[in-house]
Amino acid sequence: MIPEELRYTEEHEWVARTGEDTVRIGITDYAQEQLGDVVFVQLPEIGQTVNSGDTLGEVESTKSVSDIFAPLEGEVVGRNDALDQQPELVNSDPYGEGWMVEIKLSDPASADDLLDAGAYKALVEKE
Repeated sequence: MIPEELRYTEEHEWVARTGEDTVRIGITDYAQEQLGDVVFVQLPEIGQTVNSGDTLGEVESTKSVSDIFAPLEGEVVGRNDALDQQPELVNSDPYGEGWMVEIKLSDPASADDLLDAGAYKALVEKE
């Protein structure tokens, strides 16, 4: 399942525009399948400034602990606090209720540089 309207990273994160200069970020269906049952999600605080490639938090599953990386530069303006009590939302609805953070972008055009659905599908098929 790779929604066409989203952008993607090579680290298996998705990015959805939520406004002119804001995006919502989560991990892809492929990523949650690889992780297995998610039992804990650590997210950044609102107001934190991130650079592309910075660690945003962690996802802990029954198999491993994986870092969440900032795909773009900006300021954290939202976080999915529901994941504190229901980390399994990452597994059951990775593109919806399992979203992780919202970022106000330093450069709104930078989101266009991420992978489109076709390029991400090709990446997943190679793995």
